[in-house]
Amino acid sequence: MRKKIIAGNWKMNLNHLEAQTLVKALLPKVKDVQNVDIVVCPPFTSIAGAGEVVRGSNVQLGAQNMHWEKSGAFTGEVSANMLLTLGCQYAILGHSERRTYFHETDEIVARKVRAALASGLVPIVCVGETREQREAGQTEQVVGTQIHGAFEGLSVDEFEGIVI
Repeated sequence: MRKKIIAGNWKMNLNHLEAQTLVKALLPKVKDVQNVDIVVCPPFTSIAGAGEVVRGSNVQLGAQNMHWEKSGAFTGEVSANMLLTLGCQYAILGHSERRTYFHETDEIVARKVRAALASGLVPIVCVGETREQREAGQTEQVVGTQIHGAFEGLSVDEFEGIVI
């Protein structure tokens, strides 16, 4: 059986000082938790500070997104290597907000998944339908398409390193 994971994504909230305060308050509450991976995923501007706070604890660090390329002219984007050097172990990919507001497709999510796996980051791949799709009875079709698109061509070994 796979190990359970609890990941907290606080989206575009809290500045770097507030993020450190939140993580400092979290640590004593989860210090005795075992057999569960606990991950905090702050905004990019707070990753370094949150990473300092979680270092040596049972809480791990994740990012809310990443680009599929290693480097290049992608203003405002962050590479897997940049995240790794900050201590990230996870990256959230394909979040509904990224799909909706930034028009990320299943193909884009797939490219990010492969880049995360290649770099050693654990992808946390988000799938799900909108309220309208759910009310129209399209949940299984939408989620099936997203899963197929994100993971097509992956080996069993690669798939075992992914969180859905």
